[in-house]
Parts: sequence; C-alpha cells; structure tokens
Amino acid sequence: MRRHSKKKNVALAVLLLIGGLYLISHLDFLIAGQTKSHEPIPSQLTWQAERLVSKESWVEQGDYLPLNVSYQLLAGAPSTQQRYLSVGLSSVKRKKGSYLIPTLQSLFSQSSPDERSSMVVVVLLADFDVNWRIITVREIKTAFASELEQGQLVVLHVPQDWYPPLTGLKRNYNDAPDRVSFRSKQNVDYSFLIHYSAGLSRYYLQLEDDVLSAKNFLTTIKRRVQEQEAKKGTWAMLEFSALGYIGKLYKSAHLPLLARFLFLFYEEMPCDWLMSHFRELLTQKEVILFKPSLFQHMGTFSSFQGTYNKLKDKDFEEGFYSNPSSEVYSDMSTYQKHFPKLAWDAGEGFFWGRSPEKENYLTVVFRDPTIVTGIFVETGSGGKDLLESAQVEIGHDVITTEKGEKSCKEFQSVGTLENGRFEVQEMDKKYSSASSCLRILVTAGQKDWVMIRKIRISTKLSIPPHQA
Repeated sequence: MRRHSKKKNVALAVLLLIGGLYLISHLDFLIAGQTKSHEPIPSQLTWQAERLVSKESWVEQGDYLPLNVSYQLLAGAPSTQQRYLSVGLSSVKRKKGSYLIPTLQSLFSQSSPDERSSMVVVVLLADFDVNWRIITVREIKTAFASELEQGQLVVLHVPQDWYPPLTGLKRNYNDAPDRVSFRSKQNVDYSFLIHYSAGLSRYYLQLEDDVLSAKNFLTTIKRRVQEQEAKKGTWAMLEFSALGYIGKLYKSAHLPLLARFLFLFYEEMPCDWLMSHFRELLTQKEVILFKPSLFQHMGTFSSFQGTYNKLKDKDFEEGFYSNPSSEVYSDMSTYQKHFPKLAWDAGEGFFWGRSPEKENYLTVVFRDPTIVTGIFVETGSGGKDLLESAQVEIGHDVITTEKGEKSCKEFQSVGTLENGRFEVQEMDKKYSSASSCLRILVTAGQKDWVMIRKIRISTKLSIPPHQA
C-alpha cells in the first residue's frame, strides 16, 4: 500500500509541475485578459493602456459610450506626440490584385521629410486570414522599415471576436446578402480604425487602400484648413476627392462620435452614405469639396468579389508637372484677387483678367535656369474666357525691365494655343539648354475676358549656377 501511495504522490507532483509550468508560460495572457482571440499575435495593444485617448472629445473625457474593442499591434509603434495629420486606411485580402504597398509608397514618396514627420499613417489589416496578414506585414516591414521606426506608420488588426454579427443582417435597398455583409463589415472596420486614430493627431484623413496621392498633399490640406478656419461657418468634413470614402478630412475631436456612429448603424447603409448623414448631423449642410483632387482611385479590381472597377476622379492632379520656384508678372488687368501667380501655383486658383490686347503678356521667371521638358497651358472655363490667340515662348538671360519687373532678354516661340489650350512634351530634344523664363504672349486682342487656369511645366534636373 505504501509503494502505491508513493507512486500516486510522485504522479501528482509531476502533474502539478507540468500544470505550474503551463500557468507560468501563459501568465501574461491570463493576467491581461484583453483578447478573446486564440490567434498567435506578435504583440498586443489594449484599449486602456496603449490607445491614445482624445482629450478634445466629451465622449472620451468621461468614458461615455465605451466602444468595446482591443487592438493587436502588428508593426510599428504609436507615437506619444500628437501629429498634425493621421491618415487611416483599411485593407482586406483581394481576389485579384493588391494595391496596399503602392498606396503607401505614393503617400510617403509624394511627401517631403517635413510633411512625413507631421503625419502618421494607420493601416488596419481587417482580413481574418492570418496567413495573408503575416505575408502583408512582412512586405510592409521590408518596404517601410524607416517609416515604421520613425513612428510614421502603424499596422493594426482587430480579431473577429470583437465584431458584431456580420451575417443574417437586414437587406436594405434589396442588396444581396453577401453584399450586405461586405459593406457592414467595412463600416465596422472604419469604426475601429477611426476609434484608434482619435488621439494621434489634430486632423484625420480617410483613404482607401488603392489610391494615388498628389505631390505635397499635406501642405495643400494645411492651407485649405487654414482658409476654412478663417471663415465664420463651422465644418465637419472637408473633401479632397469626390470619390467614395477617399480624401475625407475630419477634426480629431469628432472622431469618437464618428466611430460610434459607424458602429451603431453598421448594417443600415454603405459608409459613404453614413458619412454624409454624419456631416449633416454636425450641422454642415453643404459639401465642401476642393479641386483639384488630391487623391485618385487606382484599383482596377474591387475588394468586393474582385469585380472590375474603373472609377476615376477627373479632377485629380498627381503632380507629373513640377513647377519650380518662380516669380510671375503680367500687364493684363487683373479681376479682383485672381492674380497671375495663381495660374502657376498648384491648386484650384487661376488668373482672371479683363479683355487682353495684342502684345499683353504673362511671364514666369524661374529662380534658377531650368531645362524644360514639357509645358501645359489651360485657359477658359466651360468654353468661356478662353485665350484665343497667343503663343508660348521660352527665354534666356534674365534682365530687369523699365517697369522694375524681371523678364528675359531673348525669347523663342515653342508653339501657339489652340482652342485655349497648349501642350508639348520632350522639349529638351529640341531645346536642350536651360531656360530662365516662360512667356505667354497675346498675338491678337479680344473682347472676352481671359481665364488662365493652369500653367505647368516638367523639368530635367540641372545644377543651379550658385551650386555649380
């Protein structure tokens, strides 16, 4: 009997030892208790400890209407210092094609170092396929190691257990069940993404995972925000693209409300419809849309069932043209504040002048001599206020005129406007030397006013004289 008793004690001790080792190895999980998912994860973000809480929202100041969600941090680390802009995008596995990496490349490559340091891009990998997430995170870490290290990029995931029901939902608008599930989950994805981003920055920009960005989009957004804030009226959403849920800008103080709004009505309608209702609830009745658009849809196949999608924004300017720093002069009579330089600067500004006469001009003087490879000039609006007769010229040797303006000593014509428009490419094959001026010279007077909407050039890199 004693031998049997000893054997039982030894067996019990072994079982207790194994159990103790198991408990120790899982102690962090048991103590944290923050996730209901059994998926292996690289690291964990808890709502209480890691998510930056917005100090500007009454919803979060008193922890009203808590949104029950926990985040998994897959790559990068959130900065404790608030940035000017957070850019949020959600991505899922597509049946055809993948645009996430090109989208991120466009966002960062089209931004200057100062702009990148003023923003943080938050990516929610919202697909429940763990293998896809592992592959995608590996690609992101390879392509954007510097951005991850500098806190300019954060990659997250929310386990499926935190989602509300995604099947058996109301079939509003007679949508097919799979379509209802897709758009309803998308609303929840955006809700979780926006909720996480609320405390990261002063403003939040919503994008999709298949877009191209315009050059220096953040600087343009800053200027538009300043202009809007200077007005007396209030605003809830500024739009920098007319498409879907692309290029929509919010104040971060509104994000906790928006996150809960999308979550509460997730099964009712698509996200771009919900955002319009949210805007109106915050008393902004009219759409505030800026042109040219700063973001362009580039995806060919939709994230829903891989269907073909050819949606494009006609008002998008990617920044193919690279206007250098310049001074702009004109002897045409300017209407109100539509100054000549507005035709040269990026954005929707334009030059608007009264009836031009023969020999009137608009001259652009480059800060440094530049090899011009392409020129684009667009005048008029809706077939009116076209510049009917003019030639485009490039000039050399900067001089100061009797009026005290800068100009060039010599000019040579590169072509004439047709139907108020001019475009030429590969100019450097014929005009290989650097130019110092570009001039639009009126060759015949007209009674109609003239609107010069865009003057854009592309250039070849050359060494400025002061650096040679």
